[in-house]
Amino acid sequence: MKRRLIFFLLGFFLLVSCGEGWIEKPKGLIPPTKMVDVLYDMHLADAIFQNKGNDKAFEKLKSEDFYYSVLKKYNIADSVFEKSIIYYSNFPKDFEKIYAAVLDRANQVQEELKLQEKKPVDIGKK
Repeated sequence: MKRRLIFFLLGFFLLVSCGEGWIEKPKGLIPPTKMVDVLYDMHLADAIFQNKGNDKAFEKLKSEDFYYSVLKKYNIADSVFEKSIIYYSNFPKDFEKIYAAVLDRANQVQEELKLQEKKPVDIGKK
């Protein structure tokens, strides 16, 4: 539910913002480099939750639990995260750069995993 609200607000502000600079920088704004880290981990957490299958370890968990665990990892209050999302969505070009960095990191990790899959496994026999 909280995730939907965040993405609704994000979409709303992206659609409504005609000009840049009409919103003040919030106190405790997450810096762009840290925002890349947080958003990457949020998407990773979402992917894990979406692909949880019937794993008993995930039985009682909700998607919000995953998002809050990411915020806890970075010691960020949910209100600060929401304000940062709203602020950056007011600057679409900057927000696009942040998300481009998130996608670059995801692609880089995916390529690294593909390379690891191609390497032979050393089982220690000679």
